[in-house]
Amino acid sequence: MDNNEIILTPEGRAKLVEELEWREGEKDAEIIARIKEARDFGDLSENAEYDAAKEEQSKNAARVAEIRAILSSARISESSNAHIVVSIGSTVEVEDEKGKRQSYTIVGTTETNSLRHRISNESPLGAALIGSSKGDMVEYATPAGKKRSLKVIDITR
Repeated sequence: MDNNEIILTPEGRAKLVEELEWREGEKDAEIIARIKEARDFGDLSENAEYDAAKEEQSKNAARVAEIRAILSSARISESSNAHIVVSIGSTVEVEDEKGKRQSYTIVGTTETNSLRHRISNESPLGAALIGSSKGDMVEYATPAGKKRSLKVIDITR
């Protein structure tokens, strides 16, 4: 990988596209209106409002050019589940020793719902899964004290 290579997540790319649209649309129109208003004040040689608006226009144009350069050369990261670690909001598919598979969504304590397989990050299983990756074996003790071992098969967000 090139040291200068820019890698973006799909979300990061979307934010840059949104910023570019704002800067080329609303922000640019606002700056043009400020320049027009400052011109109406008269003498441009001693017009601080005009100078400030022109400076802002220059900075906006530089940022637009920077975003365009990033978007034209950046590589979008593939969302590989192999590199995702379990965190709150993750849905985790696990397999027990007998080969039985089950999926759980890790949520905060106020969102738990055992009927929908939404488990708390503070539960024994939830706590054991937090930070694990695809292929990891996790062990935890059930509330009855029985030790269980599960393999993480898949993680999605």
